[in-house]
Amino acid sequence: MGSRIAALAAADSVFSVSGALESSGHPCLGRDVGECLGLKPLGVRVTDEADAAVRAGDVLIEFTQPQATIEHVQAARRVKIPMVIGTTGLSEAERAAIREAAREIPVVFSPNMSPGVNVLFELAALAAQRLGSAYDVEVVEAHHRAKKDAPSGTAKRLAEVLAAGRKQPVERIPVHAIRAGDIVGDHTVVLAGPSERLELTHRAHSRDVFAQGALKAAQFVRSQKPGLYDMSHVLKGTGRKGV
Repeated sequence: MGSRIAALAAADSVFSVSGALESSGHPCLGRDVGECLGLKPLGVRVTDEADAAVRAGDVLIEFTQPQATIEHVQAARRVKIPMVIGTTGLSEAERAAIREAAREIPVVFSPNMSPGVNVLFELAALAAQRLGSAYDVEVVEAHHRAKKDAPSGTAKRLAEVLAAGRKQPVERIPVHAIRAGDIVGDHTVVLAGPSERLELTHRAHSRDVFAQGALKAAQFVRSQKPGLYDMSHVLKGTGRKGV
């Protein structure tokens, strides 16, 4: 994801890549990020020094692992730089650290940056409200075999909005995860009732949809006040704080 975000940013005149972070020991450390992406040199060296990389830019886009994400959140907080976070698999303590940082810097935090998925959240909530407890509801998600967290952050969020719509505990929404092949990301909400079944499905054809959404979020968050936002705020263009 980081590579696709950087590549798309480099190809878009609205953006410039001013810093690139990698973990210690990564083979790209010290090299020009453009060369690592198979592009022309961009004049930016890949580093594992978070504060220096963060300070060089206007917005930090974060798609890594939970521990690294929280370290970079603290760096952005020290430097007072807005953030876009798409990392999944975070614990409640790690999510709390993001909420705390959002008291001082603007943060867009979403398990899925796809515009279509974020419309799916709204449709799922509406369907749950309208159909009620007479319909059984389950969530099925599928991703590539190398995805580390299961179920996905998107599936968990779908379960949360469904539970809220039905006014029941989220634990009562079954979620099924499939890890196979090179599936980019499929999510389906199944609502089955007497004599009919409604299915709401989103399929990602390319990871670029998430990278494009992250860049859109970066444009949005740069002009916001400190607070926690999600992709619904980005799509609606509103500065209302998230929860």
